[in-house]
Amino acid sequence: MHYAELNRAWDELIGPGGPFEIERIDLRGVSIKAFKHAPPTVREVWLSTIQFADRDYLVYQDERITYGEAHQRVASIANWLMAQGVEPGDRIAIAMRNYPEWMLIYWAAVSIGVAVVGMNAWWTAPEMAYGLSDSRPKVVFADAERLERIAEQPDMLAGAKLVAVRANPPAGAVAWREVEAHGGELPTVAVDPDADACIFYTSGTTGFPKGAQLTHRGCVSNLFNMVFAGQMNALVTARVTGVAPDPDAPPPIPVALVTTPLFHVTANNCGAYAVTAAGGKMVLMYRWDATLALQLIEQERVSAVSGVPVMARELVTHPDFAKYDTSSLLSVGGGGAQIQPDLVAKIEETVATARPNTGYGMTETCGVITSLSGDFFVDKPASCGRALPNFDAKVVDDEGNALPTGEVGELWVRGSSVIKGYINRPDATAEAITDGWLHTGDVARIDEEGFIFLVDRKKDMVLRGGENVYCAEVEAAIYHHPAIAEACVFGVPDQRLGEEVAAAILLREGHEASADDLRAFVAARIAKHKAPRYIWFLSENIPRNASGKFLKKDLKASLSLEAAA
Repeated sequence: MHYAELNRAWDELIGPGGPFEIERIDLRGVSIKAFKHAPPTVREVWLSTIQFADRDYLVYQDERITYGEAHQRVASIANWLMAQGVEPGDRIAIAMRNYPEWMLIYWAAVSIGVAVVGMNAWWTAPEMAYGLSDSRPKVVFADAERLERIAEQPDMLAGAKLVAVRANPPAGAVAWREVEAHGGELPTVAVDPDADACIFYTSGTTGFPKGAQLTHRGCVSNLFNMVFAGQMNALVTARVTGVAPDPDAPPPIPVALVTTPLFHVTANNCGAYAVTAAGGKMVLMYRWDATLALQLIEQERVSAVSGVPVMARELVTHPDFAKYDTSSLLSVGGGGAQIQPDLVAKIEETVATARPNTGYGMTETCGVITSLSGDFFVDKPASCGRALPNFDAKVVDDEGNALPTGEVGELWVRGSSVIKGYINRPDATAEAITDGWLHTGDVARIDEEGFIFLVDRKKDMVLRGGENVYCAEVEAAIYHHPAIAEACVFGVPDQRLGEEVAAAILLREGHEASADDLRAFVAARIAKHKAPRYIWFLSENIPRNASGKFLKKDLKASLSLEAAA
């Protein structure tokens, strides 16, 4: 493999005078790596896209919005927000599916220094109530489904103004047409680079989600990492093949199929930012459907499909794949979970024009930590790539001591993409970040060439189709059932979703409950996808260690999926 060329291209791009030059800055009392030439805030990123005014930007079903139209609508939304008394440093919340309005509201808010709270569209009413209570937005934008959940518990708004999007506004709510009709130019606002751009919730091991504070600096740094990865790969390819790109040819216009929710960093920070900054087109889906995805790839000439691995697998193994024109595809892959080595090979073999790609990242790093694609991914399919330029990375033991190359331990990273912390959770912030080093909770090793290999997770969670499901949260919901004596939740392998939620249950003496009863009970309290698919009813106490903790590893080894209810 051409690792010498990789090193040379990498050093040229990030070295003195390079477009991705790295410098050391002091941030929150810690010396970190940062991009010297990055714009200071997300506002500048959005403003730069007016040059693409005539291009299609957002496509949803039969709707098309150009960049010029988007800028007009974003300005109107920003002016309306300020007319409601929303000021820099305040928060607004978006609770809806991937409609075009999601992106328009997002750019409007961040462009005036207002943080966007991305509400998980799968949350139940109690979960929404917690998120709103924790983040205290001044305005909540909600679609029809989320309006129904708010109606179940209307006091969750706590005085926030409610805007109905693609729905008839209930009493006291504002119609979306009033917001878009406000008009005006985008207000001139000075935005602090270290102000919050968005608050994205990540499930916590205590059962309560934590609001991660993604700053403008962090979000722009993530964008630069994404662009760096693309340019570095192009430079290496040109040198290896000897075919240099035509300097007079216009850069290709990316067309991305958005397959994952915009309240995640995968779709928002990694997908939307990169496509928008390049003047590309975002094709939105109401929900994931592999057949529809193939139709949209052919119809819109999609060049990139990125989502959780199950989506790539369903796409390339679709029985009708060959019937569609997928020749526009240049990359297929994604993140949210490790892409299995066999899927890397399937993408490489099935999609003639595309190369496999992956990225590893976290909400807590505003997006990607690593990126890997093409020949390097094929050569190291079990890796997730090198840590990107603005990160220091190390593997540590349980005491936080750095381990030698190749040894396995917890991965820690530090850089300008790391979040400020968690709102209202100084304890969780202190636990997760030490002297600027983010504890990823992932067990990994780093090889001699700097490539990271994820081995396991220290965190007690299930990664189901790219969604973090924390066992403690599910256990807490199960324990509300009066028939439960003991409950132990864990993940089991699943070919389609990566992992599925499973639970071992000991019922109280004299009580009864069926597996379906428990699933319905859990689904009424937390998001439906967190309810256990596999349930075992035990006749003895769940095994524990000397300190009283469940021995999950031993328990899992003693159970078979065939015996589950």
